Amino acid sequence: MEKSAKNNLKGSLLLCIAAMIWGFAFVAQTDAGSKIPLFTFNGMRAFIAAVFLFVVGSIIKFGDGTKFLPADKTDCKKMFKAGIICGVLLFVATNLQQFGLTVYPEGVAAEARGGFLTALYIIIVPVLSLFMKKKPGIVVWIAVVLAIAGTYLLCIGAGQGGFHLGDIMLILCAAGFSVHIMAISKFGDGVNGIKLSAIQFLVCGVLSLVPALAFESTNFQTLLSAMPQILYVGILSSGVAYTLQIIGQKYAEPSVATLSMSLESVFAALGGWLISGNSLGAKELIGCAFVFVAVLVAQIKAD
Repeated sequence: MEKSAKNNLKGSLLLCIAAMIWGFAFVAQTDAGSKIPLFTFNGMRAFIAAVFLFVVGSIIKFGDGTKFLPADKTDCKKMFKAGIICGVLLFVATNLQQFGLTVYPEGVAAEARGGFLTALYIIIVPVLSLFMKKKPGIVVWIAVVLAIAGTYLLCIGAGQGGFHLGDIMLILCAAGFSVHIMAISKFGDGVNGIKLSAIQFLVCGVLSLVPALAFESTNFQTLLSAMPQILYVGILSSGVAYTLQIIGQKYAEPSVATLSMSLESVFAALGGWLISGNSLGAKELIGCAFVFVAVLVAQIKAD
């Protein structure tokens, strides 16, 4: 179904807010990754997000006045199918991302570099759309080129040259997020966004818990030291932002949605500058402007 220009703009605004939360989360993820193991971190953030969404959803009756389980069995099956599929994809993408951020050598600005490489889904999603018979319009492709140029300029001066293991993991992560975005577009229609988000995080948490218990170990004091980062990523980055993504994608076309979310790379670099002390030079600032213009250009036409 075609999205109207008004709905497309509404969805894009929600996705831009999500991108801002995600961008600043790169700082929290990088910091937490130096303290606690990979699957332990992602398992905890996912469970916190699931509990947060279940509690808030119950209080506000999931925004549509319903209980968690739909009365209709078909709707119930559809909801759990979407949640499980999206949860598995989220498990793959988030763990690849976290691993990539934690294996960069010292001296490489992981936040900015991670933001750029994760944003490669802005290239992958339009390509996947071709296979789903949702051909993006020429304006979207122009916006994609602007966004690619912008994210490159934004991050090329922030880290050190050379190709690292972290780069490979983050490119694979971008592919995972691309499939996740398309899965939400395909299976999320007609499913309550809060319910879908809660289920996907519960699935992601369970899948992360298995390798965490099998291969990792940590202690309470270490977990406590990383709790501010875990809570930020669990409640805001996971619970709030991913729900905004699901709701926003109901209104925005997939290709335009990815361009809006590509602002994540801008906020990742800004977060690295404001919090971690990574400076932004002329290239990075021009890159920020390019990505922002790309998001605006994408609103001209969504077809």
